[in-house]
Amino acid sequence: MTNPHPNVELLMKLNLRDLDASAALFSDDFVWHFFNPKLPDLQGDYSGVDGLKAFFGAMAKRTKGSFNVQPVSITPVGNELIVVHVRDVMQLEGEALEVDAVVVWRIVNGQISEAWDIPAVYTTPPRLRADETQTR
Repeated sequence: MTNPHPNVELLMKLNLRDLDASAALFSDDFVWHFFNPKLPDLQGDYSGVDGLKAFFGAMAKRTKGSFNVQPVSITPVGNELIVVHVRDVMQLEGEALEVDAVVVWRIVNGQISEAWDIPAVYTTPPRLRADETQTR
């Protein structure tokens, strides 16, 4: 059995639903970069844990609380980067969506220092039944 990469172990401690409990995992100068030209009001950089909380709060508001991140895979790249493939499930503007995304996390000195959230926005996502987003 292979031991997981230490940065993967660190990232597995992250609780996106309780960022206050995970605050010690982040460096003081942490930055979350969100790129999505289809959501220009949310696109940009968010600084610190408070910035990350603001991002997820805005996403929850925009999706009427339906935004849900489902991890698909996690791959360490060298000793600094981790690439996580996720599937974001949500109701957006009355439409049920399932969108693939990658989040590239940078770990420096045992803390999360930076992350890039890059959703697939130029392909048509599969449509879900409205009740599926509530059960995931």
